[in-house]
Amino acid sequence: MSTSAPDASSAPRPEDPLAALASLPGVPDAVDSVRRAVDRVYGHRVMRRRGSEVASEAALRAARGSAALSGADWALEEVRRRGDFGADAEARTVGAALRLNAEAGQLLSIWSQSPLRVLARLHLVAAGGAGVPDETVGRPRLAGEPVVEVPGGVQGGEVTGPLTEAPLPDAAEVAGRLEGLSELVLAASGAPALVRAAVVHGELLALRPFGSYNGLVARAAERVVLVGSGLDPKSVCPAEVGHAELGRAAYAAAFEGYLSGTPDGMARWITHCGRAVELGVRESTAVCEALQRGAA
Repeated sequence: MSTSAPDASSAPRPEDPLAALASLPGVPDAVDSVRRAVDRVYGHRVMRRRGSEVASEAALRAARGSAALSGADWALEEVRRRGDFGADAEARTVGAALRLNAEAGQLLSIWSQSPLRVLARLHLVAAGGAGVPDETVGRPRLAGEPVVEVPGGVQGGEVTGPLTEAPLPDAAEVAGRLEGLSELVLAASGAPALVRAAVVHGELLALRPFGSYNGLVARAAERVVLVGSGLDPKSVCPAEVGHAELGRAAYAAAFEGYLSGTPDGMARWITHCGRAVELGVRESTAVCEALQRGAA
């Protein structure tokens, strides 16, 4: 009997848990549609000469969209002209969204090595100096600590509430599932970037791991995955714009699909995220056209 080591190529490979999600009904079409949309905007002639301007505008619009979903629905020009973001809860939310979008690009290399460190940094950037107790900033919540998510913003004449009424996972479950999410990221799944980004986004929304600003952090993490994966390396396809355009009600309904964990629910969430990216692409394409005309 041979005592030589088995051929590595014949050894069983760890199962990729995201591969099954990539093949759910509607998901391959969403992945292809997103890829085509991203390719089109990257092929725009303005991107070759003024891509940094498009990226700056995309970041601003992404921050506005993410803040709107968290209850601070300001007009784009208001976000653009304001310099003071500490006056009230809505202003602090907008300021946090702007800081996150500025910071996300600096964390790409760290994400592939230590995603939990990146999440802690994102929360620190969002919540630091925003009236959040210092001892809760930049770390997952401990047992008994509450989540105070929305600053009491108004959309459509109504005060926004939590995105979901699902029970809040306790601190032990949060810790375990964050470790699982970290392992998933570090495993370098071969699933498409859209699938990976949607899962990171959905899991953070579900866990609400921090005492505040979880929605902003989840959407910033989605951006980190989309950019770091190479799908959107110049960060000009702001999914946050699309999520806001589709509306908080549609966002919440799609997220309920993620929470269900069913194949249909997961497919609904992933395809919703895909549509959000496409709408972000459309926004940046409009920016390119405006720059080409000299109108922006």
